[in-house]
Amino acid sequence: MTLRTAGMALAVSLLALAGPASAQTMLTSDQIAQSLQNVTSDAPVISAAVLQAMALQHMKQFPGESGVTQPLPVKLDSLAQINIQIQFQLNSAIIKPESYAAVGSMADAIHNPILGGYKFLVVGNTDTTGNRADNMKLSQARADAIVEALTTTFNVDPRRLEAVGLGEESLLDTANPKDPINRRVQLINVGKFLPTP
Repeated sequence: MTLRTAGMALAVSLLALAGPASAQTMLTSDQIAQSLQNVTSDAPVISAAVLQAMALQHMKQFPGESGVTQPLPVKLDSLAQINIQIQFQLNSAIIKPESYAAVGSMADAIHNPILGGYKFLVVGNTDTTGNRADNMKLSQARADAIVEALTTTFNVDPRRLEAVGLGEESLLDTANPKDPINRRVQLINVGKFLPTP
């Protein structure tokens, strides 16, 4: 089972536990930290800028197809990561109050000593509902909002985080592109953090 498959299975099972009436299922900081600690030496080196450029190029190269039929040309599933369902106000980057506990768990995981030496991408994703270009902008704004909350409210060193929005270019469930499971935040461990003096 790949990390992406494991992350999808965890996200699907958490959504199933939540049921249709529940707004948020809590992941513990330990669950998040465990998913983020298995960094392999053969994982691709990736940054927010590179990933954003790939997503924008993908939109130009495959107009109308999004992440449904043409995946991004990068193996994100080989990176240590977890998918977290964060609720936002409709068509907005405002985090709903019920999701601040999930953001807090993300922060606690990042502060965990086993992850203390690592840097992370906060990746916003949407489903295919709505305009593709608007989804790209919205996902970036939402990733920025998560980074803002992590750094200001939860005191995570901003040098350890990069925000990137992928819109609908990297769907979790390509068979059901409008499924809410595709609207998620990925937290991806991109390797050692080397602070500058």
